[in-house]
Amino acid sequence: MASYQMEWSQSRNLSVRSPEALCSVAEIDEFDFSKALVERPRSLNIERQRSADERSMSELSVGFSPRPSSTKNDNSSRAGDTFDSAFSPLQKSGIPRSLILDPHPIINEGWEALRRSLVYFRGQPVGTIAALDNSDEKLNYDQVFVRDFVPSALAFLMHGEPDIVKNFILKTLRLQSWEKKIDRFQLAEGVMPASFKVFHDPVRNHETLIADFGESAIGRVAPVDSGFWWIILLRAYTKATGDSSLAERPECQKGMRLILSLCLSEGFDTFPTLLCADGCCMIDRRMGVYGYPIEIQALFFMALRCALQLLKQDPEGKEFMERIVKRLHALSYHLRSYFWLDLKQLNDVYRFKTEEYSHTAVNKFNVIPDSLPDWVFDFMPHHGGYFIGNVSPARMDFRWFCLGNCIAILSCLATPEQSVAIMELIESRWQELVGEMPVKVCYPAIESHEWRIITGCDPKNTRWSYHNGGSWPVLLWLLAAASIKTGRPQIARHALEIAETRLLKDNWPEYYDGTQGRYIGKQARKFQTWSIAGYLVARMMLDDPSHLGIVALEEDKHLKPLLKRSNSWNL
Repeated sequence: MASYQMEWSQSRNLSVRSPEALCSVAEIDEFDFSKALVERPRSLNIERQRSADERSMSELSVGFSPRPSSTKNDNSSRAGDTFDSAFSPLQKSGIPRSLILDPHPIINEGWEALRRSLVYFRGQPVGTIAALDNSDEKLNYDQVFVRDFVPSALAFLMHGEPDIVKNFILKTLRLQSWEKKIDRFQLAEGVMPASFKVFHDPVRNHETLIADFGESAIGRVAPVDSGFWWIILLRAYTKATGDSSLAERPECQKGMRLILSLCLSEGFDTFPTLLCADGCCMIDRRMGVYGYPIEIQALFFMALRCALQLLKQDPEGKEFMERIVKRLHALSYHLRSYFWLDLKQLNDVYRFKTEEYSHTAVNKFNVIPDSLPDWVFDFMPHHGGYFIGNVSPARMDFRWFCLGNCIAILSCLATPEQSVAIMELIESRWQELVGEMPVKVCYPAIESHEWRIITGCDPKNTRWSYHNGGSWPVLLWLLAAASIKTGRPQIARHALEIAETRLLKDNWPEYYDGTQGRYIGKQARKFQTWSIAGYLVARMMLDDPSHLGIVALEEDKHLKPLLKRSNSWNL
């Protein structure tokens, strides 16, 4: 551990970027992200393009084109950000070229396993199966899950094989239009499926798709995240291929509008965040994430920004763009102000007064200081911070969730300073969050009486297992992307080195158990596809950091809260 810390401190002197150097809100045009990704010469001097992410929101009134060009040679590409200077559309096949890191046999084995997981429908690949585990109790691991397929899709896009991603996007879009009923209640038209499977009728020699919108899921909860992942993946496909024709199809435009209609609809909410039930995302069992979970809010933010680039400039598209811009302003302000926790903020909450009334209240949500858990005081480093799990009336969930915080960095929901602080936290709490197998899905685990109340005595989510503090290799790709984007690739490199010692030997488990992630999960499936794909995507991004442009957005200097921060969290 001592040698690790010494190497870490040396590498930080070379690679740590100041917040201003990451993506300055005030001077974004002067920032060349390709230099932050990796210091290496370029053979081509590619002219940086003025992107949709850099454009003023006010331009909506006069119109702008947020879509990419239909050909990769057109200099008017919408490409989306200054990652363009480090990224060119896919032109290669075969295993990606190696630019850094020693070659590892796990790469070839991973690709072979990923290809074995392919699911075909009428002769065309349409996704990857959740797991190739040969155990008798398959449950729904023999299906194609929308969220599970995302890392597989990214792997194929980075590998120069976009056709399977295109097929997946179109097939799930067709499923969206199906009538969806649970018991006698009909779901909204825009809901995307959680998963689907291919059913083969041997008598008629005919194949059909069977979708699950939550009616068969444990807990019967519809997947809120599926629609967001679908929009994010559509943007990734467009970015990777330079082909905007798929996104411009009428059915894709309609699909986006249906998803947006669901999450932009007005109701009784007083917050711009989305109110969700437990089990509506990756954490798909009862784990106390009901309310306003950070995972959903970060994905919501990223999907809105992606949709802003993909929607066409027709009357319907312009209407949604205006609604998106308004929501983004409110959402970014709310999350950056009230979900963010660092040492100062923690001290402020610790000193809160309660039972305040009127618009001058400091403790807006009436959080009781005595409800602060003991562990958070020791967990919070001097230099670091994170977006907490949930904020709602009289409730703050102080748990750290990996996916929500990494997506916050990739989408630029986190400010440059906050992005740095999140990586500082991961570095400072390496043993707790990474340990012997990256990465903890959440920290810490809930246990004893709290576990009984929150999970309902769930035997799968016991302490330090599964979603309750388990370690999930799939999160490697998110950690790697966030590390590269913040100019700290050494964090991802160390995590990959740890994972490479075990993943292949352990047959690609779904998750690991224990405070350090030392043990293969007690109910973990082997040959879990997104564990394989998560590793491959992380590896490819480190080999060629220009791939980051597929999954990351850049700060929009105009996407700043219009109001000054209220006094509600300042003492």
